[in-house]
Amino acid sequence: MNDTLRRALADARLDEVTVSTALGVDPKTVQRWIMGRVPQRRHRWDLADLVSRHEHDLWPELAYGAGGSCSEIRGSYPHRAAVPWEIWRGLFSSAQQEIGILVYSGLFLAEDIETQRTLIDRAGAGVAVRILLGNPDGRSVASRGTEEGIGDAVAAKVRNAIVLYRPLLSVDGIEVRLHDTILYNSIYRADDELLVNPHVYGIAAAYAPVLHLHRSGAFDLVSTYAESFDRVWQTADPLG
Repeated sequence: MNDTLRRALADARLDEVTVSTALGVDPKTVQRWIMGRVPQRRHRWDLADLVSRHEHDLWPELAYGAGGSCSEIRGSYPHRAAVPWEIWRGLFSSAQQEIGILVYSGLFLAEDIETQRTLIDRAGAGVAVRILLGNPDGRSVASRGTEEGIGDAVAAKVRNAIVLYRPLLSVDGIEVRLHDTILYNSIYRADDELLVNPHVYGIAAAYAPVLHLHRSGAFDLVSTYAESFDRVWQTADPLG
């Protein structure tokens, strides 16, 4: 029994006859779908449209492809520098609701004038832009510098990023906060699309892999990172 489909049809006030007529199939076929049979692709899409749901909400097993890979993973890169700049800029320029950047310094972005212009442009369009930088005087930044074997260099990069981002504080819709949190990942978010840069002990983030994620509606991979971002944001202090 596909209880999710059954409830979705009930919520949409659709019975088996109405669905069969709309999709051009026999009512018994609709019954089989409710009992658990997965429809053909074109019928899945049409049925999902009828109840205003994503097909992965109705048939979560479809979110996994061959080998069990998660459909929320759009791509992966062996290190951060391998991510094309078109991906970075396309990520932020596509945002309609929110942009989030969670890093220690993220100096490569702070130094990019096109990224700053995009953040200002999106904020002007009503997008909430939240930037989280490490507190250069905090314990977490100091520990990260020790782990990477570069001492105070991480704190110095954070201070450079602060200088570069400070003019953005005068732009409505852009907020910058400082955190003292151990980061297991750097997170770059635009609505339901993320670039996640896992941190590896003893290796600078620039040399660690990057996952390109997009929310499918059926699983919680994107939500896990988005909620992590929000938890750090709530504990961080506004850049004064």
